[in-house]
Amino acid sequence: MDNDSRIANLPENKYLAVFGVSKATFDTMLALLMREYETMRKRGGPKRKLTVLDMLIVFFAYYRDYRTMENIGFEYGVHKQRVCEAVAWVEQTLIKDGTFALPSKRKLAKSDSGLAIVIVDATECETERPQKNRRNPTPASKNAIPSRIKS
Repeated sequence: MDNDSRIANLPENKYLAVFGVSKATFDTMLALLMREYETMRKRGGPKRKLTVLDMLIVFFAYYRDYRTMENIGFEYGVHKQRVCEAVAWVEQTLIKDGTFALPSKRKLAKSDSGLAIVIVDATECETERPQKNRRNPTPASKNAIPSRIKS
């Protein structure tokens, strides 16, 4: 069953449990992303394997369920890089619109509500390290250890 029919059959009271947002908010996000995708497609380029609805669901799966990109990619039959691009595109598009952007630090600091808001960036990043092999050691590895001074 594809996501279009699954979303069509989803009762309105289940949106908050499944996605963490109400149906009205979900529909607003989807409409905004569809408009942006259509303007982006006018410039041309290859067709994406994930639909706009799939990208929004992937976005919620990544941020709300804390699933890995590898796991989500396996479910949709795409590489984790496509999942990363989809999450980044949805996030940037929603922030750029301004409707779903967080208030600035100054507005949060000046608020008199007494609430403390904590924002955590928990994105997935791979670390690039140099390859180790015998023929080409790390340049400073031999000189990094000082020799003992004999008196």
